[in-house]
Amino acid sequence: MRAVTRGVFTPGSPTPGAYLPHALSDGWQCASTPAGACATPADLPDTGNTSIWLDAIVPGTVASAWRAAGKLDLESPPAFAFDDHWYRLVLSGNGARRLRLSGLATICEVWLDDTKLLDTDSMFETYDVDINLDGHATLYLCFRSLSAALGARRGRARWRPRLAQPATLRQVRTTLLGHMPGWCPSVQAAGPWRAVQLLGESPMSIDRVDLRSSLDGDDGLVHLSVRFMHPQMQRAARLICRDASIALQWHDAQTIGGTLRVKNVPRWWPHTHGDPALHDLTLEFADNDVIALGRIGFREIAVDRGPTGDGFRLVVNGVPVFARGACWTTADLVSLDTSHEQAQTFFKLARDAGMNMLRVGGTMLYESDAFYALADEYGLLIWQDFAFANFDYPTDPAFVASVQREAEQFLSRTQRFASLAVLCGGSEADQQAAMLGLPPAMRMQALFTHQLPSIAAALRPDVPYVVNSPSVAAGEENGTAWPFATRAGVTHYYGVGAYQRLLDDARRANVRFASECLAFANVPDDVALNAVLLASLPHQPRWKAAVPRDSGASWDFDDVREYYLRTLYSVDPVRLRYEDPERYLDLSRAVVAEVMGEVFSEWRRQGSSCAGGLVWQLQDIRAGAGWGLIDALGTPKSAWHGLAHVLQPVTALITDEGLDGLDIHLINETSRPVDAHLELACLRDGATRVASASRDVTLLPRGTARLQAADVLGQFFDFTYAYRFGPRAHEATVITLRDKASGAVLSEAFHFPQRELTQCHDLGFDVRLEHDAHGGLGGWALAIRAKRLARWVHIVDPHYRASTDWFHLAPGVERRVALVARERNASHTPQGEVRALNATFSVQYECAQLASPARAA
Repeated sequence: MRAVTRGVFTPGSPTPGAYLPHALSDGWQCASTPAGACATPADLPDTGNTSIWLDAIVPGTVASAWRAAGKLDLESPPAFAFDDHWYRLVLSGNGARRLRLSGLATICEVWLDDTKLLDTDSMFETYDVDINLDGHATLYLCFRSLSAALGARRGRARWRPRLAQPATLRQVRTTLLGHMPGWCPSVQAAGPWRAVQLLGESPMSIDRVDLRSSLDGDDGLVHLSVRFMHPQMQRAARLICRDASIALQWHDAQTIGGTLRVKNVPRWWPHTHGDPALHDLTLEFADNDVIALGRIGFREIAVDRGPTGDGFRLVVNGVPVFARGACWTTADLVSLDTSHEQAQTFFKLARDAGMNMLRVGGTMLYESDAFYALADEYGLLIWQDFAFANFDYPTDPAFVASVQREAEQFLSRTQRFASLAVLCGGSEADQQAAMLGLPPAMRMQALFTHQLPSIAAALRPDVPYVVNSPSVAAGEENGTAWPFATRAGVTHYYGVGAYQRLLDDARRANVRFASECLAFANVPDDVALNAVLLASLPHQPRWKAAVPRDSGASWDFDDVREYYLRTLYSVDPVRLRYEDPERYLDLSRAVVAEVMGEVFSEWRRQGSSCAGGLVWQLQDIRAGAGWGLIDALGTPKSAWHGLAHVLQPVTALITDEGLDGLDIHLINETSRPVDAHLELACLRDGATRVASASRDVTLLPRGTARLQAADVLGQFFDFTYAYRFGPRAHEATVITLRDKASGAVLSEAFHFPQRELTQCHDLGFDVRLEHDAHGGLGGWALAIRAKRLARWVHIVDPHYRASTDWFHLAPGVERRVALVARERNASHTPQGEVRALNATFSVQYECAQLASPARAA
């Protein structure tokens, strides 16, 4: 009764409903029982007992049903994976049907009335069951406790990681979410977390669509196969894309397909380097029946390992790409189902920050088709781990066969997506074994070195494969480099971050590609902190519950952030935390923005060994100071803004070269030249120019340029205060890159020879609240100007967030900041204040009128 489902039918509008599967989403109920209490549906509690049966939405989990019923305590949930849970739904109809179960977490029995149809043991497989309906029947899904599966003998593990508990989770194909103490709440996956569908109700029902693209020179090729549930009248049909079309061929009574050539097709690019071009596909029958097959992109991706073979740089359509972004967790830890709307929020923020890659890690799960379709649309590359992490996995035939089905199904359903850029065996398995002292011969797993790459080569030969994250460079698997080495292959870089190295370690480490990096307990804004009772201040228990920590470690990621507070800003975090908690929070926000901005400036500079970095992580899965760059309410944190300042396709960066002064790095990743005007100014006392210069520059397409600040100035100046010939002559260096024609600011960069923020001044703020004529974000904008250099300007508003926040403002320069409503259809007018960390006073704004200075900062 088990089937390996190939391509999934995810058509676009306006496909007639006769072709679509029937989603069984409403009318479900679920009940929880002790493990083994009910052997069959006949043993279930009375159907009228509403205290046991809860309404449930599918796709969803037991936890999401509890949440909807008001029963779920996210901080102290039941151990859902270790009880039994029954779902039921009444089906109606007559005749043959196919039941498609796209995700069952995790050990599940499928019953129709009193007949068991199927046993499943993987939450990552899709299962098909053929049934016959004769009127009404009740479908039951029984999710059994994991206890028996965890206790089964599947060979002895060579190592036991501390990441996930219990260690025997290696034996079960389930997500580690909910099983990682210190990483996330213990909300364990149980239930139909992916769609349940009924196919075959219409004579024209489609079973599956296999769709992929490739390139032949400048021409795009579309490869299509459509299989119907029932034999068809073999009508003439054409596949259409742009100006091209082709007559399809019937391979048998149920299958039609063919390959379409699209001449000189515009290619798909990551948004930082071009247009993520997608092209509509239409299947049109002779009787004018039309099926919209969605959109598809065409691109080529390769890996450049450099002259010595130990590097890792993605090359898209022949162009080297600096890949940057973050690691994806999940949009909803409770339901595990990422809706189109949820994913769109995060994808838009990732794109706006200048990111061009997201990584779905092996500790998480495979995402929905909507996720990958949005990645195509927004021009974001996806690094995809297979769902394996840390463990020494079983090698028995049943486990190997399960992995084969899982990987084949995932690659088949995602073969149409251009955004899938890297396939990776999993996360930290080789590193875990190496750090526990095992030699290479004892830590290698055929799962990663043979089985998964073979499947990837067969089904996605257009996507590079990486053995593990991290892993050594190609050809070094026999032990000439450690899997966690920073100077070869793919690394997880936490030198700056968890290991509390000074910022210059980002250069010394000689990173080639960081598929994880820079983990901090990132403090959300005041609105997010105040949304959770007893979690707004660091000394409160609910605060610490949300701060991530590694299992068994005697420190957490608050401690990591405080190290950089102490080192860079010369403050005592402990004393500051209880004497001035508000300033402690603001400095905490500023320091992570500064660290992340400086590290990525180093990695993007001309001459850097690094070809990419992915921050751990994109979003929080609960409220508080988590790893996320975006908080649990969907609002960017200061770390997001710090990255947004340095990740844009056209940008100016500064690196401190010590006795050699400052280097200015100008980057243009676009396909067009940029004619610009570069301005340099050194400021004393935040207002007085003690040195300044400017020049016109032309940035070549896909080009970089490096200028020495002294050359731009045309004379010696101690920009870094390295020579120390007397007192420091300046407080800051400001680099401004303007469009030559319009004068619009393309990018700004700031350097402070001393970072301390101990002195505050009246900055002469001028703040105007205006209607945003350019619209779309909320209808309001702030025009902000200061007479003196303002450091780490940020906007605090209970109903709006700033589209640009946590920035430095040069004196006399007006910065216009659009305000984004925190809630849709917001009726509130903006009412908040503008702050800066070196300001004596904040400035309030309300109803388009500026109030007088309000309070000491």
